[in-house]
Amino acid sequence: MAEPQHHVTPVSTYVYVFLALLVCTVLTYFAAKADFGLLNNFIAMAIAITKALLVLYFFMELRHSTRMTVLTAAAGFFWLFLMIGLFLMDYGTRMAVVLPVPGK
Repeated sequence: MAEPQHHVTPVSTYVYVFLALLVCTVLTYFAAKADFGLLNNFIAMAIAITKALLVLYFFMELRHSTRMTVLTAAAGFFWLFLMIGLFLMDYGTRMAVVLPVPGK
């Protein structure tokens, strides 16, 4: 019977990922202080997704996982985007409540 393969990640990889996460945190801070108009949410989400992918890929070892584990993580992201999309569609229709209603 074959021994299972264990991947040993060098400590330097974790240090580089940690530094990248710190840089992304600083970017998040400066993005929150700056006014990008309509791009504020997109920039914040792009930074957050980048940080989440770094954590998933390196710290949660998705790069050495089976395809089923990667598919499960991808399904989680798909579900997250679906829920955010449905929330935004619902939120977009809330403006009708503040419009004046004829007859009142």
